[in-house]
Amino acid sequence: MFKITKKLTLNLKVLRFFIIPTILVFTPFFNNIKEAKAGLEFQWDQDSSYRRLKWFQKENKRKFRNTIYFFLRPSDRRTDLLKINLAIPKTFKSTLSNEKISFCKVKIGGFEARTKCLEDIPADFEIKTDESGLRSLDIYPYSPIPTNKDSYAIVFKIFNPKKSGLYQFHSFGQPKGKSFSSYLGSWTIVID
Repeated sequence: MFKITKKLTLNLKVLRFFIIPTILVFTPFFNNIKEAKAGLEFQWDQDSSYRRLKWFQKENKRKFRNTIYFFLRPSDRRTDLLKINLAIPKTFKSTLSNEKISFCKVKIGGFEARTKCLEDIPADFEIKTDESGLRSLDIYPYSPIPTNKDSYAIVFKIFNPKKSGLYQFHSFGQPKGKSFSSYLGSWTIVID
């Protein structure tokens, strides 16, 4: 009787040694794990004049309804801005209208908080399309955007384009007291 219980205990230890690691290893394969969203960004022409700006989008799938936040943080603005110009890539084929574009003071989210607009900034929006098909968006805030510790965002509420890929948006800002716009930086968004 004593040999049988000793043998049974030994079999359970051996069985536990093989079964528990097997369960631990194969458990992730049985669950549908969502893909990790890596913060990797490619640039073909790496030069010192390129400035990468932060952005956030709620959905990155093709043809899905999406909200894209193009952030202008305090470190991105050196002077008060009278006008902001956003160059839209030619391949970004999505319908833009003034009703679906806004400019706001934003709270940038992270792991514990969501990104959300705190206060809408009154502004005029002008979408331009030239003969080559290039589009740009001019934003004229009613009062200059100050150089303070607040972050601002250009918000698009659109449907994503049909084609997946990387889309690079460039921004230019006209400083207070100047008659020309200077380069602020670029956002590279991803549509899967």
